[in-house]
Amino acid sequence: MKTQKFEIVSAQSNIDWVGKKVTGAHNGTIAVKEGDLILNDGKLTGGKFTIDTTSIKILDVTDPATNAQFFGHLASDDFFSIEKYPEAFLDITSVSGNHVEGDLTIKGIMHPVAFDAAINVNGDLLTATGKLLVDRTKYEMKFRSGNFFKDLGDTLIYNDFELNVNVTAKAA
Repeated sequence: MKTQKFEIVSAQSNIDWVGKKVTGAHNGTIAVKEGDLILNDGKLTGGKFTIDTTSIKILDVTDPATNAQFFGHLASDDFFSIEKYPEAFLDITSVSGNHVEGDLTIKGIMHPVAFDAAINVNGDLLTATGKLLVDRTKYEMKFRSGNFFKDLGDTLIYNDFELNVNVTAKAA
């Protein structure tokens, strides 16, 4: 059995996020700080990622003042508590075919997640993509959640947000 470790190339990896609300959606990016993926006989068997929560960007809000205000809100305790928790983590716990299960830790709170990943290895270069749906309320992000607040009307923010992960890694 041949085991290979691939180290994530941060500059060529990123996560696109989408958060939806009654009146539309917002989207942006967040950086993968570091991590690795483990393959046995060419099949993914494990790995871990560190996500830099301080790098979160909002792409659909173009006015600089509004964008800065929005970033400040995402950085606050209503959402990611960036000052206290500058990193989030994903640890892969099992893989079956292209179905990946792992533990996602945001704000020091860990919950299991599952998603499908597409992995391509070409020599010493690995690329991988996956889409996660995350229930933000499991991580103490309750701001304008219909689960916790009534009569929000069109100010309601949906609990699930999407993470579209694109990773490039090189053989270590």
